[in-house]
Amino acid sequence: MRAKEFVTEQRNKPSKRQHYASVGLHTFTNTNYDRTYDLNRVMMAVASTDGKTRPNLEGESWAAKQNTAHAYTEVEQNMLELAFDAAGIPYTDLNKGDLKSRELPSIYTQSPIKPFKGYE
Repeated sequence: MRAKEFVTEQRNKPSKRQHYASVGLHTFTNTNYDRTYDLNRVMMAVASTDGKTRPNLEGESWAAKQNTAHAYTEVEQNMLELAFDAAGIPYTDLNKGDLKSRELPSIYTQSPIKPFKGYE
C-alpha cells in the first residue's frame, strides 16, 4: 500500500467518506490579516449571535491585529530583541524596558474584613 492511498491531507477536498462524517463543514480563505486572527473573529461572531441577528464586532482588544510577546526577565527581553532583529521584524517595547510587575494603586493593601482571633 502506498502512503498516498491513506494520507488524506494531500487532497484538495474531503473524500466521500469524510464528507459524510463532516456535516456543516465550511472553509474560508479570504483573510484580512492572518488565519488565526480571522478564525478568532469568526468564532467570536458565532458566539455572539442567535442565528437570526447579525452580531456587532466593533470592539477589539488593545493588541488588535498585532502579535504580542511577553518577556518576564531581562534575559528573555534580550532574547526577544535578538530574535526580532534576526527575523527582520519591527517591534515596539510598550513597557520601555521596565520588567517590574506592580499592583495598581487602587488595589487594597489591607483586607476590609476584620481578621478573626489568632489570625492577626
